Amino acid sequence: MSTTAPAARPLTAQTGAEIYMTLRRGETLLLTLGIPVVFLLFFSKVSVVSTPTTPANFFVPGILALAVMSTAMVSLGIATGFERGYGVLKRLGSTPLGRPRLLGAKIVTIVAVELLQAAVLLPVGLALGWNPGGGGTPAVAGAVGAILLGSAAFAGIGLFLAGTLRAEVNLAAANGLYLILLLLGGMIVPISKLPSGLAAFAKLLPAEALSSALHATLGSGTAVPLESWIVLALWAVAAPVAAALTFRWE
Repeated sequence: MSTTAPAARPLTAQTGAEIYMTLRRGETLLLTLGIPVVFLLFFSKVSVVSTPTTPANFFVPGILALAVMSTAMVSLGIATGFERGYGVLKRLGSTPLGRPRLLGAKIVTIVAVELLQAAVLLPVGLALGWNPGGGGTPAVAGAVGAILLGSAAFAGIGLFLAGTLRAEVNLAAANGLYLILLLLGGMIVPISKLPSGLAAFAKLLPAEALSSALHATLGSGTAVPLESWIVLALWAVAAPVAAALTFRWE
């Protein structure tokens, strides 16, 4: 008798529970779907920021990058921080589920929510006049690759904060970092609008690298800039490693 199916049942059950809990939290839905959609509608229709391309072509990739950051860093980090503070992680880690499958369930949940975000944001963008740029399969592959690296980077940052700070401090830190990366990430405000020194610093951050990658692939249909690949790859390795080395389960 194969042990694969029984071994997979805890992961499947926990993944279902994670997705259910994520989608039933009002604050999570606001952060991961509500705010991105409102931002996309508002900034695409109101001339608050001058953009290098049409508003929809600039804001659709930028808001999609924002949505990835919201899910992989803020939503995951805050939820995990409170689970750790309440002792939930310690109890789940000692069950047959185990820590690896618990983390696996959280990763699958992130991917599922990001797919939902794309399924909502991209049609809204098309209705607002977004033109993907005709990059075809290479552009789509580049966007998917950048999103995967960005998700790993942001998840690592979120878990690093969740695993080292008290739940209340983690909540404030995650939201503060979200605001900083939002302003410096080229998602709402073009990076060219920042002072040169601040722009140079912003280009070292995963938020700017991801938004730059998506602006290229989904905005103009061109390849992801090499510097974006480098920054995303470095953060995608460094942040999860830092989280793994410092994470405290209780």
